[in-house]
Amino acid sequence: MKFLLKILISTVNVFVLAYILPGVAIVNNNIFTAVAVAIVLAILDAVIKPILILLTLPATILSLGLFLFVINACIILIDAHFVHGFKVDSFWHALLFSLLLSFFNSFVNKRAFAEEQRED
Repeated sequence: MKFLLKILISTVNVFVLAYILPGVAIVNNNIFTAVAVAIVLAILDAVIKPILILLTLPATILSLGLFLFVINACIILIDAHFVHGFKVDSFWHALLFSLLLSFFNSFVNKRAFAEEQRED
């Protein structure tokens, strides 16, 4: 249930950010495309992202962790490649989108799961 709620939160955030940000678009403002983006993003974050982090560990260490932003933008670009109807114009748009999506997902998840954090 918690996973579905996180997907729903991510879907809403993807939909809103794609509407607001220039360079990022969901074709025809289709909510099902936003759901697909959120699901594929969750899968890529679980499977591909750890591999990329491991392969780029020296660059991440040398940049004091800032290279993780590049990895996040690459994950967004890969997501745009797999999900038809989700368009990202450039790397910089993907970087901005990933930063804002991470921020808003974190913010909303903290509010939604506040009672579980208090119990720990």
